[in-house]
Amino acid sequence: MIVKQIRLSNKAKEQLIRLKAKTGIQQWNILCRWALCLSIKEPNPPMDIDYPADSNVEMTWQVFGGEHQDIYEALIIQRCLDDGLGTDPNVLAKQFRLHLHRGIGRLAAHGSRLKKSTDLLKVGLGKF
Repeated sequence: MIVKQIRLSNKAKEQLIRLKAKTGIQQWNILCRWALCLSIKEPNPPMDIDYPADSNVEMTWQVFGGEHQDIYEALIIQRCLDDGLGTDPNVLAKQFRLHLHRGIGRLAAHGSRLKKSTDLLKVGLGKF
């Protein structure tokens, strides 16, 4: 388990609220999974930004990852290895948070073009 609890920034919360309205996806964790994968797909590591954990959006690792939590953990570990960061638990937790927030920002940037949940596939495939 990368982290026990995940708390998002207020900015990420607001972005997710708009994404929920656009896509019809009502679960935070599903949108966060898409965001994580979108960020991991990018070739460059995320910028080292200190995102405050200042919202009331919080979930456990089990809620975030669901039945595929081991896959999300493996994705983070592999990405950290690919970026030459190692697998120290603190590094994994930090990189997870950075990727999650970057991914939410990327999804939000596509918000005006998202009309339904299947549009997330277009974003993931680079079709938007």
